[in-house]
Amino acid sequence: MSEPIFNAESVPVLALGYRFQWEPAQNCNVLLYPEGMVKLNGAAGEILKRISEKKQTVAELIAELKIAFDGADLNDDVYRFLEEAFNNDWIRPE
Repeated sequence: MSEPIFNAESVPVLALGYRFQWEPAQNCNVLLYPEGMVKLNGAAGEILKRISEKKQTVAELIAELKIAFDGADLNDDVYRFLEEAFNNDWIRPE
């Protein structure tokens, strides 16, 4: 199995050409890029909002999400999403 792209000390950032924002017409968070737009579900929006607002490690991101979501165990879900977002070229490690 290959080494994961992100670990607790990684700092994920939006890939060049992508912009995160709330889109009132869609009533959801979206990721804009020159060729179009990705509509995000609630969980993806919460993760990408934090990535776009400030630079922080994955461990800090997960800690912040745990506070926001009443201590839910989100580790596996966050790492899965980060890998998927990386594979879609939305984010990259700093």
